[in-house]
Amino acid sequence: MELTELLAELDAGRTITGDSPLHGLMHRVSQEALRLTGELNGGYREPERVRELLALLIGKPVDDSVTLFPPFNADFGKNITLGKRIFINAGCKFQDQGGVSIGDDTLIGHNVVIATLNHDLAPSRRADMHPAPVAIGRNVWIGSNATILPGVRIGDDAVVAAASVVTKDVPEGAVVVGSPARVVRTVAG
Repeated sequence: MELTELLAELDAGRTITGDSPLHGLMHRVSQEALRLTGELNGGYREPERVRELLALLIGKPVDDSVTLFPPFNADFGKNITLGKRIFINAGCKFQDQGGVSIGDDTLIGHNVVIATLNHDLAPSRRADMHPAPVAIGRNVWIGSNATILPGVRIGDDAVVAAASVVTKDVPEGAVVVGSPARVVRTVAG
């Protein structure tokens, strides 16, 4: 089993069964993510070193304009795509197996959780995982302690208020609040 094969299955939204070789590979990749986030979070690191470790975690270059304040946790790492001029504040947790993409000029507040997997509801298949990507547009602001659930798309220029739980897509320029998050207004240009 290769990582490229696993990523193809995850990106296609195919269920990863709990007893499959792909599930085993996903856990092995997670061990590397735990090692890298352990190093990232193990003490003060200069911003350049933080970006280096983040690049190793996600397996692709990270633009010099990206800022991450540790601690940061990703339980897979290899399915995160970052744009430019992104700020990720301390305490964020990304469950990225299903894919997390973040557009340019996006701000992510303290302790934001982004989830991209659901377990099967059937007790006999509870170890099976159903991936669904989270896509965050450009110039989005996600407030502290927000949770973004699997399959959600957040449109450009949107704002997710602190502590909101986003269960469905957010239109461009919308401000969403609450649990579940609902549109309360639009952003003025």
